Amino acid sequence: MDTGIGAVDGPKAAPSGALACPATFPASSSPASSAEATMGRHLARRLVQVGVSDVFAVPGDFNLTLLDHLIAEPGLRLIGCCNELNAGYAADGYARAKGVGACAVTFTVGGLSVLNAIAGAYSENLPLICIVGGPNSNDYGTNRILHHTIGLPDFTQELRAFQTVTCYQAVVNNLDDAHEQIDKAISTALKESKPVYISVSCNLPGVSHPTFSRDPVPYFLSPRMSNQMGLEAAVEATVQFLDKSVKPVMVAGPKLRVAKAGAAFAELADASGYAVATMPSAKGMVAETLPRFLGTYWGAVSMAFCAEIVESADAYLFAGPIFNDYSSVGYSFLLKKEKAVIVQPDRVTVGNGPAFGCIMMKDFLSALAQRVTKNTTAYENYKRIFVPDGEPPESEPGEPLRVNVLFKHVQKMLTGHSAVIAETGDSWFNCQKLKLPDGCGYEFQMQYGSIGWSVGALLGYAQGSKDKRVIACIGDGSFQVTAQDVSTMLRCEQNSIIFLINNGGYTIEVEIHDGPYNVIKNWNYTGLVDAIHNGEGKCWTAKVTCEEELTAAIETATGEKQDCLCFIEVIAHKDDTSKELLEWGSRVSAANSRPPNPQ
Repeated sequence: MDTGIGAVDGPKAAPSGALACPATFPASSSPASSAEATMGRHLARRLVQVGVSDVFAVPGDFNLTLLDHLIAEPGLRLIGCCNELNAGYAADGYARAKGVGACAVTFTVGGLSVLNAIAGAYSENLPLICIVGGPNSNDYGTNRILHHTIGLPDFTQELRAFQTVTCYQAVVNNLDDAHEQIDKAISTALKESKPVYISVSCNLPGVSHPTFSRDPVPYFLSPRMSNQMGLEAAVEATVQFLDKSVKPVMVAGPKLRVAKAGAAFAELADASGYAVATMPSAKGMVAETLPRFLGTYWGAVSMAFCAEIVESADAYLFAGPIFNDYSSVGYSFLLKKEKAVIVQPDRVTVGNGPAFGCIMMKDFLSALAQRVTKNTTAYENYKRIFVPDGEPPESEPGEPLRVNVLFKHVQKMLTGHSAVIAETGDSWFNCQKLKLPDGCGYEFQMQYGSIGWSVGALLGYAQGSKDKRVIACIGDGSFQVTAQDVSTMLRCEQNSIIFLINNGGYTIEVEIHDGPYNVIKNWNYTGLVDAIHNGEGKCWTAKVTCEEELTAAIETATGEKQDCLCFIEVIAHKDDTSKELLEWGSRVSAANSRPPNPQ
């Protein structure tokens, strides 16, 4: 697996055990000329140094001089987006691919627009650097009213909005401490794997200052260490708990990414012999070619026979889980706390207790692999009861295209050089059933579930994964929220394949609670993308209504038009959904509609 900063397996440590970030510049930094000794140059070089090659931006008068410095940095590319929300989503997707992402917007009108995307990145534990061009440093404390504000002489509205969705906030309106504030913010994003906010006064990026007279020394971030005695005690308690069970299983959760414990999880899976499943939001974080892999555990909408094995186990180890109403299918999991070992990035809880803090997940899983007794009982039970899923019925010539037929063909497209982006909606469930070959990427936003996320995320992920061809499955309702940045994909010469599933509305919401608000105005989607293309760049579109047309479109997209952005509109019936969505929707609806508790 990739070992970049944000990889599931984590970066390689320096000999001392500290984490040395990728450095573009030599550690023995050279003096800069007085014209180059600026805060703007320092910030740009820091971004390159930690692995950011692309910054997603929307210009505004407060950030223009800062953007000049970002453009001037040789290792950095500024990518202009159509709106701030998509710039934030693109930085989110880029962070998933490269380990860290960045966006740059203007004060308040830009900052509050990007805020939703930053909140999503926070919920998904992604290191993202949000840079905002702020007011002139002379305006702070003057009681002046500025444009791009709500008309009050208070410049903290934006800052206060960001405080709950970022792990660190730096307001740089003084050059004396700018160096320290910028470095602290970026290093905190990497250490905490969360977004940070950096506001830079618009008059400061080009001003020279002695603190910027040398190239920034590369970060050398010491990783958090496990308490050794606590680690040994946690392993001992867990071994006793698991070894007395008859049919234990292990399940990967989404916090494997932030814990950088993918390799350690695979090591334990191999050593233990346990049946292995993933929570839906961890799909792609564990190789699906592991010998005893069951598939996705998602309660009542799990892969065939997976829930039966997991929920009937007498012990289950969850590594990095998030149990929310969506992942638990409306809180309908049939799991018992007393049977569970819950391993979080820095904490282990065995059954109803004991619990151990200051234990790093990666260290714990690796140590447990050395001690646990091999037990393949659960997987042997799975093999006895497993009946393979059938193929969708063959389509009649010209028969209207079914969604399950679409995903049968998507499955055939996947290789180790592919990646899948699944939008919030029925694509969540259909894409969960795809079997990922080794090396195939997979991303979706389950915790935050923001409709429209996938368009910007596709832009960013494809920009950060030039070695993969990304396949995005997007519903028509979601596409209408953020469609504009198909334009930016064309400017960046990306060759992703977008399957636009046109079924006339917000299908996932229909299955939770139907109403006229879930029906949307139909667009000529291929016509829209052709208009955006406007003869500039490489783009190919197709509209398909039956399997024969779909097969021909995929053949063209993967052959003659493989270097183009390919947009395939798939016409589907409004009621053509996966059975999993039907089940999940009814259970989430029941959870949402619970009556108030008696007073």
